[in-house]
Amino acid sequence: MLSSELKSQIQGAYSRFLDSKGLKARYGQRLMIAEVAKVLGAIKTDDEGRRDGEPAVVAIEAGTGTGKTVAYSLAAIPAARAAGKRLVIATATVALQEQIVHKDLPDLIRNSGLNFSFALAKGRGRYLCLSRLDLLMQEGQAQSATAQLFEEEGFRLDIDEASQKLYTQMIEKLAGNRWDGDRDSWPQELEDAVWSQLTTDHSQCTGRHCPNFQQCSFYRAREGMTKVDVIVTNHDMVLADLALGGGAVLPDPRETLYVFDEGHHLPDKAIGHFAHFSRLRSTADWLGQVEKNLTKLLAQHPLPGELGRLIEGVPELARELRSQQQFMFAACEQVAEFQTGEDVEGRERPRHRFPGGVVPEHLHELGIELKKGFSRLTDVFTRLSELLKEAMDGDAGAGLASHQAEEWYPLFGSLLSRAQSNWELWTAFTGEDPEDSPPMARWLTLAENHDIEVNASPILAADTLRRNLWNVAHGALVTSATLTALNSFDRFRMRAGLPRAAVTAVVPSPFKHAEAGVLRVPDLKADPRDSAAHTAAIVRELPGLLEGARGALVLFSSRKQMQEVFDGVERDWRRRVLIQGNLSKQETLNKHKARVDDGEPSVLFGLASFSEGVDLPGAYCEHVVIAKIPFAVPDDPVEAALAEWIEARGGNPFMEIAVPDAALKLVQACGRLLRTEQDRGVISLLDRRVVTQRYGKAILNALPPFRRQID
Repeated sequence: MLSSELKSQIQGAYSRFLDSKGLKARYGQRLMIAEVAKVLGAIKTDDEGRRDGEPAVVAIEAGTGTGKTVAYSLAAIPAARAAGKRLVIATATVALQEQIVHKDLPDLIRNSGLNFSFALAKGRGRYLCLSRLDLLMQEGQAQSATAQLFEEEGFRLDIDEASQKLYTQMIEKLAGNRWDGDRDSWPQELEDAVWSQLTTDHSQCTGRHCPNFQQCSFYRAREGMTKVDVIVTNHDMVLADLALGGGAVLPDPRETLYVFDEGHHLPDKAIGHFAHFSRLRSTADWLGQVEKNLTKLLAQHPLPGELGRLIEGVPELARELRSQQQFMFAACEQVAEFQTGEDVEGRERPRHRFPGGVVPEHLHELGIELKKGFSRLTDVFTRLSELLKEAMDGDAGAGLASHQAEEWYPLFGSLLSRAQSNWELWTAFTGEDPEDSPPMARWLTLAENHDIEVNASPILAADTLRRNLWNVAHGALVTSATLTALNSFDRFRMRAGLPRAAVTAVVPSPFKHAEAGVLRVPDLKADPRDSAAHTAAIVRELPGLLEGARGALVLFSSRKQMQEVFDGVERDWRRRVLIQGNLSKQETLNKHKARVDDGEPSVLFGLASFSEGVDLPGAYCEHVVIAKIPFAVPDDPVEAALAEWIEARGGNPFMEIAVPDAALKLVQACGRLLRTEQDRGVISLLDRRVVTQRYGKAILNALPPFRRQID
């Protein structure tokens, strides 16, 4: 039970916050504070302060405008401090992370009377690696075999004039304490290709052995994290930490209260985290380079003892594996009947899925051999990395000078990482699926340059999240504007593996939907299942539908239809359209806003990624048009495998998966219309199935309560 002391502390902080900002309490926000406090503030503990009893998990759907960050922070920060725990707030997007760190938490400290410290935890890849920068700035290395190897593992040593200038600026700013080595705080945008040369990952980092360790931006930031009450990070970093057993980078989960904002992404993030893939031809080419370059390396550096013996064995092992990769490529090419289809971003991704996740016997046997080969290669590179660490510590028995070991360690770390990821792929691809658990999805994808990508992925994250997160954490809150589907938490419970005892709640948005917006379902006289007729009807009706709207957003389920509508409308009207994919997402949105600011009508054409996380208040979006009910792409291999599994167990995959998923995506799309309490507008759904099909009524009733206008 929540103690009266903690209860009054939370209530007092909320009252001070409202008074200080001249705000009135929002009903939904007040309700959310109470729900979070009730669960996270009343966790029973044993004598050592560890959670005693059932997992303490609460899932809250809170509509746009509720003020979720303020609500959960006001309840969870005092609850964490009272229990002597740390609070980790994890988001799915960088934009929300930055808003929490730069706006919401400082605002709370100023106005609530709560006294707490916080820090942003980012992955190593967001920070400059000084050793990489040193390597890039050094001259005369490009001829050595070591340098060639570094180049092939992602280190580009032949730098141009612009890069040289950039690196010099970075060194000057670092030396003058005018930059902290964080990519996000560099004044100009850095291209991915440029930044990838300047950063590193855990497999290449020499840690305390690095000569730049004391000045390392990543370790300095990590050091700062150990002293704060609240850590803001992303879902991926939490999942990576949990995969390492918890407490590796973030605090021990048993000593942590978690908040997962944008929590509807968590199950998919967890699936992605444990999915594996490898390209057959490019991996064979890589093995060929390993064979060639390590042979050269040995010719230049004859090495005594275990180090030399291990490196001598790699070229032959790489040669054998390369041959096996080529056999597997030929076998996959023979088996695969690639079906054309789009991924969620509308990219063409021809795939061949193995029904039930069952791989043909001859592919399975070849996969077992590859698994064995990559296991041996992983063992060799693991031992080589250990010996290089010993050499860096000054162990003369390793047979290598410490400075040479420092240069080689990132290289062999990179080789280890790639060998290990291939071993993980073939382990998952050839594994036996437990009878009572969902099978792995296994499929082939036709990639660029006629390469074949082999994929293996879990189809549900429920067991993983239950075992590694909910059952271990001191307590957790999951929140989002879209956790329910068809007005039920069943979908999220299944996908996220929420414990039976988890508390669920829906708190209302302050928006008055019926006054602010209209949901229209016009009759286009075209069935959305007849793609050509439906597209022609949209081309005919769209200009009239959007007459008078200053800013509008048109959402499509497929890139093909989006492009055909764009090509089909009159040329003059087409000039007002900005179509997703021609520019970056941010540039597209900026251009759209600039047009509306200048008094020009502007229409955005977008796909799935424009139906959530896009904030276009006021005139920027007065009309949202949704072309079709957003049913999942039927050839998505993970969803198809899940549907197959549910059907095999006697379920109805269309009603249990397709309809709830589509309803959820439709709610997200409708959420683009009202971003503030002052917004007004129209949503047009160009899909009559919501009124003609039996499942349509359930979808319609799950949408926000706008006024309805059904032709």
